[in-house]
Amino acid sequence: MAYFVTGATGFIGRHLVQELVDHREGEIFVLCRAGSLGRLELLRRRWGSDRVVPVPGDLAEEGLGVDPTWVAEHDGAIEHFFHLAALYDMTADDATNEVMNVGGTRGAVDLAGRLHAGTFHQVSSVAAAGEHRGRFDESMFDEGQSLPSPYHRTKFESERIVREECPALGLPWRVYRPSIVVGHSQTGAMDKVDGPYYFFPLLKALRDRLPSWLPLVGVDLGDTNVVPVDYVAKAMDHLAHLPDRDGEAFHLVNPEPQSTVETLNLFCRAAGAPQLATPASRIPVPARLRPSSLIGALVRNGLVQGALDQTVGRLGIPAEVLAHTGFTAVFDSTRTEQALAGSGIAVPDLESCARTLWGYWEEHLDTSTGRDARIRGALAGKHVVITGASSGIGQVTALKVAQAGGIPVLVARGKEKLEETRATIELRGGTAHVYPCDLSDLEAIDRLCEQLNADLPSVDFVVNNAGRSIRRSLRLSTDRFHDFERTMQLNYFGAIRLVMGLMPSMQRQQRGHVVNVSSIGVQTNPPRFSAYVASKAALDAWSNVVASEVVGNGITFTSIHMPLVRTPMIAPTKLYDKFPTISPAQAADTVVEAMVGRPHEINTLLGNVGAVAHTVAPKLAFRLLNLAYHVFPDSAAAQGQVPEAGTRESEQVMLARVFRGVHW
Repeated sequence: MAYFVTGATGFIGRHLVQELVDHREGEIFVLCRAGSLGRLELLRRRWGSDRVVPVPGDLAEEGLGVDPTWVAEHDGAIEHFFHLAALYDMTADDATNEVMNVGGTRGAVDLAGRLHAGTFHQVSSVAAAGEHRGRFDESMFDEGQSLPSPYHRTKFESERIVREECPALGLPWRVYRPSIVVGHSQTGAMDKVDGPYYFFPLLKALRDRLPSWLPLVGVDLGDTNVVPVDYVAKAMDHLAHLPDRDGEAFHLVNPEPQSTVETLNLFCRAAGAPQLATPASRIPVPARLRPSSLIGALVRNGLVQGALDQTVGRLGIPAEVLAHTGFTAVFDSTRTEQALAGSGIAVPDLESCARTLWGYWEEHLDTSTGRDARIRGALAGKHVVITGASSGIGQVTALKVAQAGGIPVLVARGKEKLEETRATIELRGGTAHVYPCDLSDLEAIDRLCEQLNADLPSVDFVVNNAGRSIRRSLRLSTDRFHDFERTMQLNYFGAIRLVMGLMPSMQRQQRGHVVNVSSIGVQTNPPRFSAYVASKAALDAWSNVVASEVVGNGITFTSIHMPLVRTPMIAPTKLYDKFPTISPAQAADTVVEAMVGRPHEINTLLGNVGAVAHTVAPKLAFRLLNLAYHVFPDSAAAQGQVPEAGTRESEQVMLARVFRGVHW
């Protein structure tokens, strides 16, 4: 059995190919333009299979531009022809949509016919339903619905081509209509802005400027329908291989309509942004008089579109998207649900994966760093050595540095994860270098420094991010002195050994900046963190002394007293799951600001208050900390016990919210 896939390097296509690699046998031929062969090779490594074979071609050419000799050689060999290549963009013009969606589908049908393929699988969209009002089931297609945009029209026309031209060629067909497709439910992986993602820059701006508890007045934007890409890919793979289902369409949708505002509020909660309240949404109103319908009609006015482009458009929300925030149709997926019964494939609950989806966008798709002229001016072409770059703050910092035109130098123990980060950067057109190193091994650091000094034309920035955190009270540490030694070895000795090894290069070039990711604990001295806080305080003290010695050489230091960040380092402490934290992307933004602005310190308000309290009223400060010491118990791991449900959880959460960002 062999497969042919168009759009394999696209969003849904990548996940479908992975499903075929993991669960099916036979070669997988993928259409690929000559200019995308490099990108495809990187994807082949991720798919982990040499069964994926590129076929040169182009969606805009007749017969997809595939060599007739190749077609003749594979005549009758392709069992399943998946056509995913298309333009999924509400903002694209009519001509572009026509070429890519209508012309591309006609070329794909023609190629599949000449290959005498077994079944033609068309990935359509619920957009083919246009503005049909009411129930739209999987047997329905041409119901006289209005098609308000080039995207709606061309998705309808491309599906019509499949329904009319495939039978004329004796080619069995199946159609799949996904609703709005968001990232992977487990990883959040997404590669384009669509659906709710258009509103994410606005949510980020609200989070950064307003407190999360502030309610915002919204309007009823109707119902939407959102599904994660892993569901779409798994469902397509399963449905494509079921017997006796040719000539059917399948709705890959959430079985229940989702309120647009409630969907946005899920992401508001994930982002820590204020939420929207729509008190009037419960009042019965005729469909055509609902705010979503009125907004849609208003937005289609040319003058209104121009005004919106100069306002919300600058936040990344096109006027065309505002015109289609909700669906007028309710998509019946009964046929699909019956066909998937017993497979274990179902639409994941959006609430359970909203934070993952938001986090991926914030770390990978938020382009604000690259669009900031000030940041690009400071980082473009600069080599930035980042420790702990395989995950968390370090990894996201590397992605942001690359986005701004910098060259991240990735340092951590795990080479495989570093290579994954480099591949991500290269897929986006950037450059990165990988240097695996155990930063708790001082001799390994010396070898790393020799290699960096030899390989790099300059060392412009050093970000000391790698660290070890231990949460254990002193009474449980009396026979664990090695905890203090290991923490100091990585957080202090490893960090200063690296800087000392790179210092000669920075002195020769008469410039360089060192960013130390320290902790708010250095200012607030929370109990149970004596090993961790002491190591960070030592790094602060060392940097403060050395800074005065090298300032004449153009070398500067910044210490970031970072609040609690949602990273793998804090994952073992389950207590933190309900605590307010900042995201790795927010922390990475702070690191970028440290490189660009080069301040001596970056602190939080609460951290500064803690530092002042320890100076002005030390006895009171210690009493408050002792209270927290008794409210927050040692972790089960620290006590060598199985975790138990806490009896003082409400007190813990209250203190955590009052003293936001402190490590308890």
